[in-house]
Amino acid sequence: MATASVSGNRENELWRRLGEVNDPELDEPITEMGFVERAAMTSDGSVEIDFRLPTYWCSPNFAFLMLDGVRKALDQLSWSPAYRVKLHDHMFAEEVNRGMEAGKTFSDIFAELAEDQDLGALRETFRMKAFKRRQEAVLRGLRQHGLTDREILAMDLPAYDVARFEPGEAANQKPRYRAALLERYPDRRADDPVFVTWEGQRIPPAALGAHLAELRGVRVNMEFNGALCRGLKQTRYKELDVVEGEPTLVDFIMDRVPARAAPTA
Repeated sequence: MATASVSGNRENELWRRLGEVNDPELDEPITEMGFVERAAMTSDGSVEIDFRLPTYWCSPNFAFLMLDGVRKALDQLSWSPAYRVKLHDHMFAEEVNRGMEAGKTFSDIFAELAEDQDLGALRETFRMKAFKRRQEAVLRGLRQHGLTDREILAMDLPAYDVARFEPGEAANQKPRYRAALLERYPDRRADDPVFVTWEGQRIPPAALGAHLAELRGVRVNMEFNGALCRGLKQTRYKELDVVEGEPTLVDFIMDRVPARAAPTA
């Protein structure tokens, strides 16, 4: 019984850690996007992860950023297991899997493919989009809660922390926006305003409407990409042949079922 309890606790911890890894472009957990097809523990306590992206051609940069996040999440597991992470059905799966197993960096794995791309700048762009999307959800929630624009923009961290929402997007994004704010501005004082631009500028009450319009554009774009990814994930592509150096593909519905679905609690 004790062994089963330990195994269950470890499995829950495994899925919780994986759920903290986001698709960098969409700011949504890879577990909710369905990218983790299998996460299993073996009898010796090691972990096996099978990972599949929406298309064969998904950006190798995005693939690595997510898989690197998975690797970091697994490194944080309390029982420090050995693990294997495998990318399936991707144009660079062989290079990624070989490099991940060797613990190489992105530049090592994609020395020829990455060229001069600055992954640090790419990460920063994704952090900016996540910051804006989370902020917009909370701002809209506070407006719907009846607060005036002046009251909202005067909020500091203590006031923010006691604000409550009905279950929904604002409630979900409230702790995530707080985390993004403090990651962006770790030296922020408790009495500093919670709602600032990505550049750290205060938002005048008269400008909140225009600010929200800008944030809405970011959200709509991310939601569209998320819906597209989910649709593509449901209908995968299968390589049939290589014709003149190019893969010839047809649509097919995946009949593969994960070994275990992520826990709901």
